[in-house]
Amino acid sequence: MSTAMNFGTKSFKPRPPDKGAFPLDHFGECSAFKERFMECLRNSDYESSACRQDAKAYLQCRMERRVL
Repeated sequence: MSTAMNFGTKSFKPRPPDKGAFPLDHFGECSAFKERFMECLRNSDYESSACRQDAKAYLQCRMERRVL
């Protein structure tokens, strides 16, 4: 009696998330924070640690408006 499981025959096919699963900032409520963060990244040669405060402010805006 052979009960060996052969995991090699199953293939995983990724699928995109359901529509509406990730709320987007459709009204641009946090776009000013995003632009400030992106400008900081460009000015710091994309060194994210230099823009930590801007990233925190952007995330806080998104959390308050539930557009994560």
